[in-house]
Formats: sequence, C-alpha cells, structure tokens
Amino acid sequence: MAPFTIEPAQLVDFSQKSLLISACAIAFNPLFWNIVARREYHTRFMTKAFGGNAQTACYALAATIFSLGLFRDFLYERALRAQPSHPLLADEPALKWFAYGLLATGNVLVVSSTWALGITGTFLGDYFGILMDAMVTGFPFSVTDAPMYWGSTCSFLGTALLYGKPAGLLLTAWVYVVYKVALAYENPFTAEIYAKRERQRAAAGSKGEVKKTR
Repeated sequence: MAPFTIEPAQLVDFSQKSLLISACAIAFNPLFWNIVARREYHTRFMTKAFGGNAQTACYALAATIFSLGLFRDFLYERALRAQPSHPLLADEPALKWFAYGLLATGNVLVVSSTWALGITGTFLGDYFGILMDAMVTGFPFSVTDAPMYWGSTCSFLGTALLYGKPAGLLLTAWVYVVYKVALAYENPFTAEIYAKRERQRAAAGSKGEVKKTR
C-alpha cells in the first residue's frame, strides 16, 4: 500500500483571488478603525461632523465597523467555498462538534463583551472622550482581556473546521496575527487615555485642596 501523502494543492488553492481578498479584508478592518479612532482622538473630526455630539459620532463609527465586519465575514465564507476541502477535516464528526463549540464560544464572548461594555465602550468610545467609570472585570473580561478579538478568532476557526477547509485554518492564523498586532497598538494607547484622565483628576483635586487651605 502506498504511503498516505498530502499534496500542497490539496490543502490551499492560492490561485483563487477570493483568498487574497479575504486576507486583505481581515487586515483592513482593525487598521481602519485604529486610524479613524486615533484621528478622532487628536482632531475630533467625527464629533465636529456630527455637530459636536460625540456619542452620535461614536454610534456612526460603530455602525461602520459592524458593517465592515459583516462584509469581511461574507468575503471569508466566499473564499472558503472556493477552496478545496480535506477529508481529515471534512469527514471527522468530532471536529464538527468542536467547530460548533468554537462558534458558540466565539459568539458568547462577543455578545457578552458588548453587553458588558455597551455600544460606546465596545466601539472605541474612549477615543471620543466617552470613558468608562471603571474597568470592567467581570465575565468575559475575567476570562480574557480581549474577548471581542478572541471571540472573533474562535468563530473564524470554527467556520474553517465546519467547512473542512485548510485555507480557513490559514486565514484564522492570519486573523490571530492581525489581532495581536492591533492589540499591541490599542492597549497602550487606551491605557494612556485613562491614565491622562486620572492625572487630570489628581490635578483638579490638588487645586481643590489648595483653595480650601487659603
């Protein structure tokens, strides 16, 4: 009996343009919202465009990010449909159940995160000057510090396994890399926004104490 081998062409069809388009969409989304949100933080260009209403501007960005996410997911599914399946993924019942578990976990993390933070907390309200009163530490943030990102990653992986597509595993790895880079930029910037607020509060408190002693 000839030994079992896997040819590269059986795994991923790199000639499909939909694969590259999906990879570009995955990278574009966090790049877009980070650029827009930082520009808003420094110039308030969106708040000004909405007549000085920061909350409305944040909702507009939230709707844009949500729509881009839906489009990215559509491109991902379209890319998977054009890719070859592999028997080791497509014909294993246990992997299907694991895929459903990943999809459920991913959705729980995303939905519960949005519930805990609210729309403005989820969609970069900090950059619009809409800050949380205190850090959210309950579920799902008691499990991971970035439930939106890792919940989304679980959903990508679950979909790849459900479709039985090795290309989906490759794109999921790309999602992981993109989100790790995004977090490396976002977390320090967001932390500085709140640190600045605390410094301003401390300075205001010090001024208040000075006035009381006069």
